[in-house]
Amino acid sequence: MVLLDGSFRGKNGMVGVILAGGSGTRFWPLSREEYPKQLLKIFGHQTLIQATLSRISDLIPLKQVYIVTNPQQAEQIRFQLDPINGAGPHFVSEPLGRNTAAAIGLAAIYLRKNFHEETMVVLSADHFIRQIQGFMDAILLGETLAKKGYLVTLGAKPTRPETAYGYIRKGAPFTDYPGAAAVECFIEKPNLEKAEQHIKNGNTLWNTGIFVWKVSTILEEIHRFLPELSEGLRLIEEKIGTDQEEETRQRIYPQLPSISIDYAVLEKSDRLAVIPCNMGWEDVGSWNALDEVLPKDGDGNIITGNVVNIGSEDSIIYADKRVIAVVGLRDVVVADTDDATLICSKEKAQDVKKVVEALKKRNGDEHRIHRTVIRAWGTYTVLEDGENYKIKRIMVNPKSKLSLQMHNKRSEHWVVVSGTARVTCGESVYTIQANQSTFVPMGVKHRLENPTDEPLQLIEVQSGNYLGEDDITRYQDDYGRVKSEK
Repeated sequence: MVLLDGSFRGKNGMVGVILAGGSGTRFWPLSREEYPKQLLKIFGHQTLIQATLSRISDLIPLKQVYIVTNPQQAEQIRFQLDPINGAGPHFVSEPLGRNTAAAIGLAAIYLRKNFHEETMVVLSADHFIRQIQGFMDAILLGETLAKKGYLVTLGAKPTRPETAYGYIRKGAPFTDYPGAAAVECFIEKPNLEKAEQHIKNGNTLWNTGIFVWKVSTILEEIHRFLPELSEGLRLIEEKIGTDQEEETRQRIYPQLPSISIDYAVLEKSDRLAVIPCNMGWEDVGSWNALDEVLPKDGDGNIITGNVVNIGSEDSIIYADKRVIAVVGLRDVVVADTDDATLICSKEKAQDVKKVVEALKKRNGDEHRIHRTVIRAWGTYTVLEDGENYKIKRIMVNPKSKLSLQMHNKRSEHWVVVSGTARVTCGESVYTIQANQSTFVPMGVKHRLENPTDEPLQLIEVQSGNYLGEDDITRYQDDYGRVKSEK
């Protein structure tokens, strides 16, 4: 769902656009399609997307931020961000991932509908930045250049010969705008030898994928260099605010070319500027990224969770609830979750995405969801999933409730383990407590609520010939998952 009202304008004439549609396949098994890495607390008390919003909060408040993502991730992101601060952000929904050119173009047409000449600050949801002031100074300089018609990219000054990042070779400095330079060329992710040469040359920067430009400028350049994308965006834009908006976006967007904004526009445009930054930037692209941002023990290990380590060196060990014992490992990644364990050499950490591809071919759920799924109202954990039945443990937070909903292909039996449940089933509303149970027939509207100040825990047994999470019709919801209550 797209939420736009046109009733506000950004500080300094800026609106934030955060690209948050990726699935983070190289961070499996922590990252899953429906709970990607930007929703994980990897570096502290904030998730990556919470940290992204926090670092721009002095420049762009939440109500002036637009998040481009898919409907499933929008739900999870909204749950995380509601406690931060009042209204916003706004969500622009991608029916299908089509890479960054389409995602940025989609955001731009919605912004043009409301702001016309507003400046877009385009960010990724999964970056790590140590030096916030350096980042903000670069954004403000970028805004000045954007108003002059430039497409501005932020370039991080390299600290090592990195093969996982693309590079930008900077050209002549701008005399009128100290701190900025022309872009000579973009460089693909290099091998180690070429990366070392880039460092020695001293005129190359890491391509951060952080951009600043006017809405009109980027749409003009998309029209200039990728007319097929421009035409598709035009068809969608014509229907914004009409009854045909959703249908048109669902129909047109999957047909748009899937290409990055770098390939589609930036490598061809003559309106480029780069701002070299000392901001401690890292792209959290794979497990190896943790080596650059998390503290290590005396043997070079990064260890998190319930780990017993004997004689291992330069390794990353992540444990959840189970004990993970490692002996004599070197340059290895071990990551354990409730339903999956990864063991790989650091050298091959980029290939973890191949594991996800293999899991997809098996038609399982391990690439898509965790066994424990976080919701705004609490959590559910799949204890067992068999033929025509599924068993879940459901935890409902105090004073929280699920949506009023119905399932067409399954019935549910609830047994309260602890706490008090208020149940709506058809026309009946009643309370059940520990050691009591109730039955919800197929095709009946129902709702589960915790009316107390204590957590509610229950066991749910589902029965039916289809038990997918998409077998749900919502009628009322506290978390924005229905357009209007009936």
